[in-house]
Amino acid sequence: MSVNQATINDDVQPDPAALAGEPDGGAGAGAKKADRTDMVGKALGLLVLLGEEPRGASAAEISRRAELPFSTTYRLLGSLARDGFVDYEPDGRRYHLGLRIFQLGQRVSNHHGFAGTAMPVLRRVTAETGEATILSVRDGLHHLTVSKVDGPQIFRVTSDPGHLGSLSTTAVGKALVAFAEDAEREKLLAELPLEPLTGKSITDREAFRAEIAQVRRQGYAVMDEENEAGMRAVAVPLLNSQGHAFASLATAVPVFRLDLEDLIAHVPLLQEAAAELAARLPQR
Repeated sequence: MSVNQATINDDVQPDPAALAGEPDGGAGAGAKKADRTDMVGKALGLLVLLGEEPRGASAAEISRRAELPFSTTYRLLGSLARDGFVDYEPDGRRYHLGLRIFQLGQRVSNHHGFAGTAMPVLRRVTAETGEATILSVRDGLHHLTVSKVDGPQIFRVTSDPGHLGSLSTTAVGKALVAFAEDAEREKLLAELPLEPLTGKSITDREAFRAEIAQVRRQGYAVMDEENEAGMRAVAVPLLNSQGHAFASLATAVPVFRLDLEDLIAHVPLLQEAAAELAARLPQR
């Protein structure tokens, strides 16, 4: 009998290192090659799913989310664990992203200048504002935090590098949408999921379209507890030579520490830093 998510128990799992073999190919070399290619895509999909689980997940949970048979999921996780892309926690029977992913991420960050070039600029902005400074890029229908410098205050902003967030409820996301290429912006305005993350999130499409138009007019975007209760932010785009955003830069604060008017007063500083970064960073 084949093993799948309907028949497996989360508490009964063999050693992941024992299931690191390749799946059986189809008939012929072409079928085997296609099967291997498909497995690569499935393995990468599992890494993406694990990236959305900060506390990790069991093989059965990942199997259900990936809509893959448990046996396939488990075999792929075993291969990924063997090569360091995934860590397995025996006590909790949970999988987490491994240090190999971190190493590759650092190399990507260095390649794009986010570490060596961007960080000194972010530190300078934080030194002047006393608050967290965040650099993000667009990753499909999300924004991806690539660099962040925390302020000296005890209360921290939780959007750490590697975090995938909403484009519609965040200041960095709105700036990326507003200053995207015209055709891409229209597509996002028509198709972007408008998730209600808080009671203040914009979920009406026409209201979101009006918000993005305002961001384009004023040159900056704000988030006032739309993404997370108790937090607000202001963001500006990093523009390429065509005037399109390839990243966005934000200052984020807890609402008890800075009102919206005082937060917006940081826009000129952010715009100056964004112009400097746009001139120095590779423009994707």
